[in-house]
Amino acid sequence: MQASPVRDLAVGLFVLVGLAAIAYLSLQVGGLSYKGPGGLRLIASFDQIGGLRTRAPVVIAGVKVGRVTSIQLDPDLRARVTLDLDASLDLDVETSAAIRTSGLLGDQFVSLEPGGEDLMLQSGDEIAITESALSLEGLIGRFIHNADLGDEEE
Repeated sequence: MQASPVRDLAVGLFVLVGLAAIAYLSLQVGGLSYKGPGGLRLIASFDQIGGLRTRAPVVIAGVKVGRVTSIQLDPDLRARVTLDLDASLDLDVETSAAIRTSGLLGDQFVSLEPGGEDLMLQSGDEIAITESALSLEGLIGRFIHNADLGDEEE
């Protein structure tokens, strides 16, 4: 029994389409994208980044507009986070960056909030107004410490 060339071609095309779909979904889930150079690259320095990782999303009003490309320690011993944003964004110099958590214990991301200034940020500029990640362990420690102080006063 010999297979027909038409059936072999159909099976081959089906396999190729399936592999292309798996590759596309892997890139989307992994946060990778095929974008050429030319994006808006901004830098933000934070005292505490918590669990922020490279490829974490950057959002404005809940809409993903970029991702974190690198995290380094600067000479002032602060976390220096590089953001790769959509080149079509016009962000002013009063734009603020904050590290937020999705849900109670979810992944962390960078949230940008534009200001109202006329002067715009250019690629390579630094965001001056930042808010570090909220440390759940630090909050619990402060709560316990304050509870201990309250018991001693009685």
